[in-house]
Amino acid sequence: MDSLIEAARDVQSRAHVPYSKYPVGAAIETADGEVFVGCNLENANYSNSLHAEEVAIAEAVKNGHRDFARLAVSSGRRDGVTPCGMCRQTLAEFADDDLVVCCDEGDDDPPSEYTLGELLPNTITEEMLE
Repeated sequence: MDSLIEAARDVQSRAHVPYSKYPVGAAIETADGEVFVGCNLENANYSNSLHAEEVAIAEAVKNGHRDFARLAVSSGRRDGVTPCGMCRQTLAEFADDDLVVCCDEGDDDPPSEYTLGELLPNTITEEMLE
């Protein structure tokens, strides 16, 4: 199994999901090979919940990284979950369109792979806001 998928699966055990019961783990690999992980953290006020992908990228950025190679996402159901729209936009703030996104399909199937550009075409950029 790919070590990035394994890292995403491992961090799921730390997810706080009392409402959805849908743990998600994410692992982002920097261009120099360092890996940062995140899990979803739900809140009774759903809008204050944190998604696994944004927790992982926040940890990487907090530690000075701005160049990313791959992201792996895994849910407890191993259902090929992809980052939601909000997470895709957050990723686009810090990663290029060619960021590889690996989505866990379970032990019997290889992960689905997309680029961030495929998942979020025509993203909102800083230049659009000027």
